[in-house]
Amino acid sequence: MRSLSALELLNIWEWGHNQPSWSRAIKLLSSACPETSIDMLTQLSLGQRDAMLLTLREWTFGSQLVSQVTCPSCGEVLELDFDIAEMRLASLSIESVEKYRFELADYQVSFRLPNSLDMIAIAEYKQPEIAQEILLERCILEVVCDGKYLPFQQLPSHTRDVIIAQMAQVDPQANVSIDISCSACNHQWRSLFDIVSFFWSEINAWAFRVLREVHTLATAYSWREAEILAMSPRRRQLYLDMVAH
Repeated sequence: MRSLSALELLNIWEWGHNQPSWSRAIKLLSSACPETSIDMLTQLSLGQRDAMLLTLREWTFGSQLVSQVTCPSCGEVLELDFDIAEMRLASLSIESVEKYRFELADYQVSFRLPNSLDMIAIAEYKQPEIAQEILLERCILEVVCDGKYLPFQQLPSHTRDVIIAQMAQVDPQANVSIDISCSACNHQWRSLFDIVSFFWSEINAWAFRVLREVHTLATAYSWREAEILAMSPRRRQLYLDMVAH
């Protein structure tokens, strides 16, 4: 995997304007990993995918993550400042494990981890319960009880809950949560950290800022967009400072 140039990132941003989250994630990784096929990237577990996106984000914008959240209790706007290392729960790897197995009482269960292809399959379902049901059915490969294969529909609810917990345990990067405490009212809660949405929101803000810089420098010096984007951020800022003064 390699870092992306300003021009590459701007092109990805423009392409991804109306794309779903999973598509943006794969586009970013396929651009940063030209030696890896799209098929392989879409079959990575969500945790593997997100671990790669964390690294790409660090190479693009640095290790510090800054965000704002609103307290659900009092409405106070809080600023969160943390390091990527705090969000990294898995090592960077594109090696896939096709099957996991565990036993629960009389059940022997085999499953695989959810991937981007599964996100595509459940995208049309707006009810979380239905989407989770379909996702689980796709990922459970085999259930044997007392020597007999058990259809997914006959799987007890408590067994399904255990399977979901097992998936989370073997792929922790897919469900990263942040403990938050409100400084105004002391309310505490946990919030999921979605690297895809977080990274894309940063790319969106960056793109608008860079395009304004391109406009300013192109107007002042008649330079082409590619020439301006090829500059380092520091050099571009120096020219912007000279134009301002």
